[in-house]
Amino acid sequence: MDESGLSERPHRCRSWAPRGQTPVLQFHFNWHQLSVIAGITWWNFYFRLFPGTIRAPQVVEFLAHLKDQLPGKLLIIWDGLAAHRGRLVRQYVEAQRGHIVLERLPAYAPELNPVEYIWGHWKQHELPNFCAKDFAQLSRHARRTLRRMQRRPTLVTAFWKQAELF
Repeated sequence: MDESGLSERPHRCRSWAPRGQTPVLQFHFNWHQLSVIAGITWWNFYFRLFPGTIRAPQVVEFLAHLKDQLPGKLLIIWDGLAAHRGRLVRQYVEAQRGHIVLERLPAYAPELNPVEYIWGHWKQHELPNFCAKDFAQLSRHARRTLRRMQRRPTLVTAFWKQAELF
């Protein structure tokens, strides 16, 4: 499980254009942030979008969403984000009576987290140079591109292989 964020400022990537016709991105320089939290299974990934920063209440909401979507016990492997260690998260996990087991990734080891590769693909291949007119358009586009990625099971396999866990 991991989190990532976007803002209304575009994620810029290298592009091609005819010589002398430099591409220009026009966008509103706003600081509104859209955060995404995702978890991955062997066959799919699940995500939720939140305005602003992800904190403990959003983590609990996402854990509840995963628990509803996936039968049986859940093994959640995540980094040491402060929101993961919050009192609210601990209380929620304890209330699940063993249905959710938590493990932490080693510090400074994002390459072991396959969700990091979701973010890399998403930002480099699905979102580059996208200029949202407003926050609602950014949210719609983010959700649409993540759902499109969900429909490609070979991508999920590739994320596990990139993390060398498959």
